Amino acid sequence: MTQMTVQVVTPDGIKYDHHATFISVETPEGEMGVLPEHINLIAPLTIHEMKIRRVGESDKVDWIAINGGIIEVKNNKVTIVADSAERDRDIDISRAERAKLRAERVIAQGESTHNIDDVRRAKVALRRALNRINVGNK
Repeated sequence: MTQMTVQVVTPDGIKYDHHATFISVETPEGEMGVLPEHINLIAPLTIHEMKIRRVGESDKVDWIAINGGIIEVKNNKVTIVADSAERDRDIDISRAERAKLRAERVIAQGESTHNIDDVRRAKVALRRALNRINVGNK
């Protein structure tokens, strides 16, 4: 069975390092699946739920909340360099819920005062919080 090494790296260090038979990520152009022997590429990533099917455990899927970054695929090594990333088991769902509520409040206030910058930042914070909640509930 062919496999690839998958690493997820953030400014805080390596968040994930395992062998896999398949991963799914999301780029600005849409969802992309990567299998072993994939062509070499570099692409930007959006805020999304990364799916990883681990080697030797056909039913084992790891989920990671990715908050932007890039993917590099080269010679059966996949490197994700992300602004931040959290594995499903490491996500504090109650903290993510509080972040979601904060972002929703800022959006409502920003829209009433026409503060476009606050609304834009809060919408990104809301997407990140929702992504963490979804992955944490996997």
